[in-house]
Amino acid sequence: MGTGTDTGTATGGPGRRGLPARVRHLFTPHSHDAADSVDDALEASGEGIRALKISLVGLGVTASLQAGIVAISGSVALLADTVHNFADALTAVPLWFAFVLGRRAATRRYTYGYGRAEDIAGVFIVLTIAASAAVAGYESVRRLLDPQEVANVGWVMAAGVVGFAGNELVAVYRIRVGRRIGSAALVADGLHARTDGLTSLAVVFGAGGVALGLPWADPVVGLIICAAIVMVLTRAAKEIYWRLMDGVDPALISRAEDLLSRVPGVTGVDTVRMRWVGHRLRSEVAIRATGELSFAEAHEVADRARDALLTGVPKLVDVLVHVGPPSSGAPAADTALSNGR
Repeated sequence: MGTGTDTGTATGGPGRRGLPARVRHLFTPHSHDAADSVDDALEASGEGIRALKISLVGLGVTASLQAGIVAISGSVALLADTVHNFADALTAVPLWFAFVLGRRAATRRYTYGYGRAEDIAGVFIVLTIAASAAVAGYESVRRLLDPQEVANVGWVMAAGVVGFAGNELVAVYRIRVGRRIGSAALVADGLHARTDGLTSLAVVFGAGGVALGLPWADPVVGLIICAAIVMVLTRAAKEIYWRLMDGVDPALISRAEDLLSRVPGVTGVDTVRMRWVGHRLRSEVAIRATGELSFAEAHEVADRARDALLTGVPKLVDVLVHVGPPSSGAPAADTALSNGR
């Protein structure tokens, strides 16, 4: 792969070369610029930024409504929850920055671009969710050991409903967009909004219990919600961990192998590797071609293999194809790929 730098077959580049160059081209990795795929990736980044803008406004309105109820009710507990929601709304800022940074072109130092900034922002979001769980747990235990009177129960319950509705709407929107564009960090941020909604829901149930003469209801519900936040945290942490470790869904690998095996001229699929860089998927594959093919025909096989993957694998924006003769086995293809990493 160290010598595989060809990007010209889309315009017939190999056909203009001498025989030695064409021989080298056949048995070295093969790649193209995917203009359409890159445009799709940039559009996905724009969609992610738009989702953050809209959800940031939504959370700001939610927290503002809660602040208005705080002014009417004078509830200190609700004031703390409102400040918490304002602060959590700002966690969209680092992810927003990551989306903007990820749109920058690759450089000689960052040859894969800046998409990893998105995953780093995801780590920050996961840590924020963990902090929310810790604070919720601490406050619940403290109130269980030292019960406090809840005043203006009706207003507190109303604020809780507002907080839950606003956060859940934002959560659904972020998760939906994150899934669509392949952004684990945006999904994690959506899950974060959901934990805030669960916290507000705890306010509703806790205040309802207090209204029924059950002062212990508030901290007990808080502990239950804390457990729910931990479950959300586990899910978000797994997704971000998989991204940082270059983990992909094995079904994507199986899909790519199936697509490659159907390409005319391909006699075997030796290696398929994929990795996420932000919300963009990149791949390196090693295939074998029939021995009867000419150099130009083998080059076309590589083109067809690449096009099949870009068309059939969602969110894939770049493919590096290594073509080997029928006699080359998996070890040789693996060595070529490893040398290029």
